[in-house]
Amino acid sequence: MNDIADAVGLTKAGIYHYIRGKEELLFAIMGYAMDMVDEDVMSPAREISDPEERLYTIIERHAKRILEVGGAVTVILEEMYALTPAHRRIIRSRKRAYFELVRDTLEKLAADGKLRDINPSIATFCLFGIILWISRWYRRDGKQTHEETLENIIEVGLSAVLRNDARQSIRPAAARTTVVRKKAAR
Repeated sequence: MNDIADAVGLTKAGIYHYIRGKEELLFAIMGYAMDMVDEDVMSPAREISDPEERLYTIIERHAKRILEVGGAVTVILEEMYALTPAHRRIIRSRKRAYFELVRDTLEKLAADGKLRDINPSIATFCLFGIILWISRWYRRDGKQTHEETLENIIEVGLSAVLRNDARQSIRPAAARTTVVRKKAAR
């Protein structure tokens, strides 16, 4: 709290005027992280009826958000225990809605014969692992560009869950054109 107070030019007591305590601050951060997921990933994905395009959009938009902003979204993984039971239920419910969106997408792909012979719930957890772990290893000043990293994350995510014969049609037309241009330029 001292670091936050120093960063915003307030006293610690001044911070507590706005935030009652560390737990409330953590809940606000987690709410903000879930708001970002809702706005940047879930809302656009819900508008897509095709499950292949929806899966691509979910992976691409969530990974892109972490690459651009960093790991603020990943705080929801490790700090749930520090919330009050009421706050924990709220965040867990929001996380569950995201989980259900991805799992439902994978179940539709399974019904279409496009999902590997894997359990959609386990596959959903694995996709979240791939995406959320980015903040642990990605460095903006590293050898891989943001675009190369995003392209690889999408490829790994899709390859992990989709049958090989289903993966060719999944990229939106604009993304396929971009990849073709990049490969031709190399």
